[in-house]
Amino acid sequence: MKRLIIVFNPRSSHFAKVEQEVLSKARGLSGWAVGKFEVADTNVDENAHRLAKVFRDDDLVIAAGGDGTATIAVNGIMLSSAKNVRLGVQGFGNFNDTARSFGFMKFDEIIKGDAREVWPLECKVNKEHWRYGMCYFTIGMFAEACAAFDHPKTRKALQGGKKRTSYSLWVLVKWWLKQRKKHQLPNFALGGVSGEYIECKHKSDYMAVNSKTVAKMMKGGKYYLSKDGFLSYNGQMTKFFRLCLMMSKSILRKIPGTESDYDCLVFPRPAKMMIQAEGEYNKFTDVEIIEISKSEKPLLAIMK
Repeated sequence: MKRLIIVFNPRSSHFAKVEQEVLSKARGLSGWAVGKFEVADTNVDENAHRLAKVFRDDDLVIAAGGDGTATIAVNGIMLSSAKNVRLGVQGFGNFNDTARSFGFMKFDEIIKGDAREVWPLECKVNKEHWRYGMCYFTIGMFAEACAAFDHPKTRKALQGGKKRTSYSLWVLVKWWLKQRKKHQLPNFALGGVSGEYIECKHKSDYMAVNSKTVAKMMKGGKYYLSKDGFLSYNGQMTKFFRLCLMMSKSILRKIPGTESDYDCLVFPRPAKMMIQAEGEYNKFTDVEIIEISKSEKPLLAIMK
């Protein structure tokens, strides 16, 4: 019998919709053995390793939630030894960059849909694998801004409010106004496949983009469809004019970066910093090298 695994977070602000539009429909599905994986209140990596042990060959997975839930599903599949595991995503989050890239789909469309290969990014820290990211990685101020959403008051407002996108932007603006002078990346050297490095001084942010969008509004590209290439950007976002210019270009046209196959950030001295993928972040110490590249193996995604 075919197996369907539904990945969801029962504590999410949109869980009522997940129950109505996914879990209730799965209960009436015939010809499938349906399993549920509840995201634990730990972190992405622990959940992904636990999920990886669940899969069997040819499973169909539906990630029903925001980009955090989708990230857990992506990493679980990539870490699993099971073959031909397919992933469909139903977006019930604030930004839904993964669902937007795959194409917003309903439950029945995913069940009947065809899969194609997509290629996530992989991030290594000090030569050790950290995480796969279908959409993007950010390092620096943009990554640190994610912590603003962990405040209980902010989480409650996002759960109850209808204008979640506008409220999220307001939270970020307030955080930037208070924190912009405190956040700066250590100077680093940025290298690529050629082996040549350029000095990057006085930068606040680095970003690697693989998806159509970043945080819903900033435009990226369909890099996830290819095993080579992603959008690489680094800049100084602590100045109001530079931030406005970068955001205007990103929203109206495209994030102003350059295409890369491999980025290596080398820090002369061990550094502290935050790295995030799809809104889920980790704090690191003693960072000497960060490597961003395409994953060595593809993921099978149900897409429109």
